Amino acid sequence: MAGADDARAVPPDPARTVASQKDPVDRLDPVVLHHVVNTLGWPDLRPLQRAAIHPLMDGEDAILLAPTAGGKTEAACLPILSAMSEQGWTGTSVLYLCPLKALLNNLVTRVDGYAQWLGRRAALWHGDTRESQRRRIRTDRPDMLLTTPESLEAMLIGVKTDHAHLLGGVRAVVVDEVHAFAGDDRGWHLLAVLERLERVAGHPIQRIGLSATVGNPDQLLAWLQGSGAGKRPARVVAPDLVVAPNSSSSSGPSGAPPAGEVELDYVGSLDNAAKLIATLHRGEKRLVFCDSRRQVEQLGAALREREVTVFLSHASLSADERARSEQAFAEARDCVIVSTSTLELGIDVGDLDRVIQIDSPSSVASFLQRIGRTGRRPGHTRNCLFLATRKDSLLQAAALLLLWGRGWVESVTPPPEPRHLVAQQLLAVTLQQQRIGDQLWPEQWNGLAPFDRSARPVLRHLVAEGFLDEDDGLLFVGPEAERRFGRRHFIELTASFTAPPQFTVLAGRTEIGQMDPSVLTEERPGPRRLLLGGRSWQVTFIDWGRKRVFVEPADGGGVAKWTSGSLVGLSFALTRAMREVLLGADPPVSLTRRAELCLATWREEEATEIVDPGGTLVARQGGDVRWWTWAGYRANATLAATLSSIADPVQRPTDCYVRLREDLTRDMWRASREAAGGGEVLVLPDVDRRAVRGLKFSTALPERLAVATVAARLADFDGARTALQEPVRFQVGSAK
Repeated sequence: MAGADDARAVPPDPARTVASQKDPVDRLDPVVLHHVVNTLGWPDLRPLQRAAIHPLMDGEDAILLAPTAGGKTEAACLPILSAMSEQGWTGTSVLYLCPLKALLNNLVTRVDGYAQWLGRRAALWHGDTRESQRRRIRTDRPDMLLTTPESLEAMLIGVKTDHAHLLGGVRAVVVDEVHAFAGDDRGWHLLAVLERLERVAGHPIQRIGLSATVGNPDQLLAWLQGSGAGKRPARVVAPDLVVAPNSSSSSGPSGAPPAGEVELDYVGSLDNAAKLIATLHRGEKRLVFCDSRRQVEQLGAALREREVTVFLSHASLSADERARSEQAFAEARDCVIVSTSTLELGIDVGDLDRVIQIDSPSSVASFLQRIGRTGRRPGHTRNCLFLATRKDSLLQAAALLLLWGRGWVESVTPPPEPRHLVAQQLLAVTLQQQRIGDQLWPEQWNGLAPFDRSARPVLRHLVAEGFLDEDDGLLFVGPEAERRFGRRHFIELTASFTAPPQFTVLAGRTEIGQMDPSVLTEERPGPRRLLLGGRSWQVTFIDWGRKRVFVEPADGGGVAKWTSGSLVGLSFALTRAMREVLLGADPPVSLTRRAELCLATWREEEATEIVDPGGTLVARQGGDVRWWTWAGYRANATLAATLSSIADPVQRPTDCYVRLREDLTRDMWRASREAAGGGEVLVLPDVDRRAVRGLKFSTALPERLAVATVAARLADFDGARTALQEPVRFQVGSAK
C-alpha cells in the first residue's frame, strides 16, 4: 500500500472549508432528514454519520471506520443520496459493492428503502440474479446498483449489457467491508475493475470504503484510491475509534482492555464443547463461530444429538440451505447457529445474546467482527466465550486476546506481485474492448501498478502462448483463452480465485451443499455416509461425470471433509504473542479454572524446552533439532529457505519452529547465519506446486513468474530478519 501521506496529499478546497463550518446535518436533503427523524425514529445521528456528511457530499474519497453495527451503511447512504438529489444525478449513479452475495441480499431492501424516500430506486445484480431482472436493470436503470466486483466485470465484458449506457453515469462507488477485499486477490481485482469503470465513465469516481477496525486506515484509504492516490482529496472518518500502534508490545491509550465481557475456557474436545453449549445460556440466542467447515458440521451434529435447536452456515452449504438457516435463526429465540466466517461480515441474523468461539480465529480483526455481533441492544454488553478444544488452540486464543487487550489490530496488506491477475485483466479488457492497441493497453488502468508497463513480460507470454493474438498493432482474444476460459461467455474470467473441485450433494431435487471428492473416494468400511447441514446422509448414487452425489437421510456416522486452499499459517505478531503467554503474560479476560490450570501446567512442564526469555532457542526434541523462533509460518518458511545448508530439507515450516539438521553444530550455525548476512541476505521460500495450481490464471503466466508470485506471498522478510538478529540459546546436547 502507499504511505499514509498519499491519502492526505491534496489540501481541501476553501469553499468546502466554509461549508464544513455549518452543522453537517443541515446539509442533508430535507426529505432525507425528515425520514431519519420520522421513519427511522432517530433523535440524532451517530458521530460517524455526522462526521461523514461533509466529506462525502463534497465528493471526497473516504474510509468510514467503525465497529460492526456502527451505522456505516447509513453514514454512506444518507450523504450520497443527498448529493444525488442536490446535484441531479441521473441513471445508475451509485454502485454499492460487497464481497458476499448474502450481504447484498441482506442490504438491498434497506438501501432501496432509503432511496425511495427521494423517489429513487436501488436494485440487485449478482450471480443468482435472474435474467429477467437483469433485462429490467439494463432498460430501466436503477439509481443505485448493489453488486459484486465479479458481476461488475461481467457487465463490462458481457455481450448482453451496453456497459457505457448502464455504467457511464456512475459518480460514486461504496465498497462495503473494504478490508475484506484489500487483504487478498479480490482487492487487486476490485482496484483494476474500478479503474476500467472510470475509463467507461470518462471522469474520476468518488470511492467510499466502509471498514471495521484496521491497524492502518490511512494506507487502506490510499490503496482504495488507486491511481487517484495523492491527486484527489481524501480522509479517514473514524470519530469513535482510537487504534493503538501496530506493535505486539504496545498498549491501548488508556492501558485498559477494550469494552466487552470475554471469557476463556479449556474444554479439551469438540464433544465437551457441545455438552457445555447445550447446557449454557438456555433460552438465549447463541452464535457459535468455528474456523473450519468440518468443525461446523461435527459440532452441529453433536448439538442436534443433545436436542438443541441448531442451524448451520458455511460456504459449502447451498445458498438456499444457508438462507433457510439464517432466516429460521433470526426468527427463533432459544437456539444456536454454528458458522464459519460467513456470518462474520455483518449479515443480519437478528438480535444475538451470545457469541461463542470454538478455539481461536487467526486475527484480532476477525475477533472484533465476531464480538461485534453482540451488545447491539440497549443495556446489553458485547460478549464472547472462547472454548478451546486443544492445548495449542488455548495458547493461540490467549495470545490473540493479549493483543486485543492492548488495542492492537493487524494492518491490512494486499498480497504482493499479483501477476496472475495482471494476466486476467489483460484478457478481460481485451474482451471488453474487442481489440486494444499493443502500446495503449496501460491506459485502461490509468497507469495503476502493477497493471502498467511493468506488465510487459506477462503480455509477451500471453501473445506467445496464443491467449492473445496480435495483428497490425492491435491485440485480440486468442484461441487459447477461448479454450481455457471461454465457457459460458467467459464467466470463469471474472473470478479472481480458484475453488477446489467439489461434488454437489442432492437429496431428491433439493441441493444440500457441496462436499470434497476425497470423501467419496477414500477407503472406508461399511456404507458411505456424509455429514452435511449437521445431518448424516447415506450415498445412494454418484454421478462422476456431472460431479453430483445423491443421498438419503441416515441415523448417524456421516463424515465431513474439505480440502483447505490455504497453505499459510499464523502471523509473526500472533505467534510472538503466544511466546509471551508461555513466558507468563495473561490476557485481560476471565480465565476459567480449567484454562488457568492448562496454561500453568504448560508453563511449568514444557515452556523451558520451547521458549527462552532472551531470544530464540535451538533444542533437540526426540530425533528432531528444532529452532524455536516463534516467528510465524511465513517467516519460518523464509528462514528455512535462507538457511538451506542447515535446515532439514524434508519439512513443512510451522508457526513456531524450523526443523534443522540432526548433526547441527555451533560452527555450522554460525557459518549459515553469516552467509545470510545476519538477516540482510534472505531467500524466498520454496514453493509447493499445489500452491501454484491454486493460483487462478497461473496457466496464463510463465512458470517462473507463477512460482515467483507464490514465493513472494509465502515470504516474511521482516519477521525472518528479526528472528535471525535475536540472540540464540543452544540446548542441543551434542552440539559442539
